[in-house]
Amino acid sequence: MLIDTHCHLYKEYYGDIDNIIKLSKENNVMDYINNGCDAKSNIEVLKSVEKYPSVYGALGIHPEYFENYTLDDIKFIEDNLSNPKIVAIGEIGLDYHYSKENKDEQIKLLELQLELAEKYDIPVIIHSREATEDTINTLKKYNVKGVIHSFSGSLETARIYIKMGYLLGINGVITFKNCNLKDTLKEIPIENIVLETDSPYLTPVPFRGNQNNPSHILDIAKFIGEIYDLSLEEVAKVTTDNVKKLYPKII
Repeated sequence: MLIDTHCHLYKEYYGDIDNIIKLSKENNVMDYINNGCDAKSNIEVLKSVEKYPSVYGALGIHPEYFENYTLDDIKFIEDNLSNPKIVAIGEIGLDYHYSKENKDEQIKLLELQLELAEKYDIPVIIHSREATEDTINTLKKYNVKGVIHSFSGSLETARIYIKMGYLLGINGVITFKNCNLKDTLKEIPIENIVLETDSPYLTPVPFRGNQNNPSHILDIAKFIGEIYDLSLEEVAKVTTDNVKKLYPKII
């Protein structure tokens, strides 16, 4: 059994989510964590976890929406953390790709959500793009754990996150030709990673150019198996065990 720990199963991306889940199950991808990004998608996540037994959810405000959120949106997240199928606060974090001028506002938003995670003892799913130092320094302020989504950093950075108690989310980027992450993973035990697609983004080779979906966890798992010299069954077992240790709500 394989688990997609990070996808965005929104109607704006997929015309037939029922079929996407059917296709994914045919590829042995049995559970999914649907990640919210803003007020609208958080509502859609809640509807999806109610509709689909195999879909779990994470609620959060992505850093790109730092100008648009309200404290009511944060309260909405807090009010729904008791839902048995909401397993994390995410996707949250810092993103300085387009500008660092708003980093104080981004950090404030991240800290509001980390405070909730610490208060309710729930994992977080962290987006960090060109903001490694601030991400690490901010996370160190809180007693939280979770996943560093779409990890593609150095071995040194990986070891820092792992020491802090975080798992590394590995997706289709690992299959890209010029990706150095392969060398990093060779130095990290597989017990420190989880698999994700970030659907509909980051489609793995050889499907790049097409819309991504959770069925491609199978392709990522096969690629990971080559790096660690493990069978697909071994990769599935270890990564699924990693997920369930972090997210005990996933049955």
